[in-house]
Amino acid sequence: DTKKTNNFNSQTDRRTARLQCQTETKNSDRGDEGPDPSVDPALSSLLQPKTTGLDNAGKTTILKKFNGEDVDTISPTLGFNIKTLEHRGFKLNIWDVGGQKSLRSYWRNYFESTDGLIWVVDSADRQRMQDCQRELQSLLVEERLAGATLLIFANKQDLPGALSCNAIQEALELDSIRSHHWRIQGCSAVTGEDLLPGIDWLLDDISSRVFTAD
Repeated sequence: DTKKTNNFNSQTDRRTARLQCQTETKNSDRGDEGPDPSVDPALSSLLQPKTTGLDNAGKTTILKKFNGEDVDTISPTLGFNIKTLEHRGFKLNIWDVGGQKSLRSYWRNYFESTDGLIWVVDSADRQRMQDCQRELQSLLVEERLAGATLLIFANKQDLPGALSCNAIQEALELDSIRSHHWRIQGCSAVTGEDLLPGIDWLLDDISSRVFTAD
């Protein structure tokens, strides 16, 4: 089950657009393809998503897989790593922030100039779903994350017993979020399945805000 849900909620725009589908997602207020990054080459320097979530969720694996790197051997992230990727003409400086419990109190130190937050969930870790919900909700009230686009990757959908996107959406109480544009995307970091639709949506949403601001 790799259902995808769009929920566009913000303090300035109270309209809500939700769409669930298997293969494609359309944004309610703009076309399917999103803005052309060639219009403003300087835009690339503004895209700085941060990736976090609980430990062992698959954050580093997702970034390595998306970048075409080997994912057979992954070590836990201690502190943070910065990975620079290029996609659709955009340059992404993605911060991979460690999720160990001892590091979570320091998360807020990494959120300066954050355009988007990629929150990675271990869909097979049912026992820590409440912990995951609590940590995510506490992050969303951080002033430095105000207005940042939120992409939730429901990772490890390839594992037996993985929760569906709908179940995770309910467990994380995503429908209560009114301060951020968000989307939940089922994926597998190991196989690479459905990583691209999530990243594409993230880019479209961030760039639409930047173009609108300009």
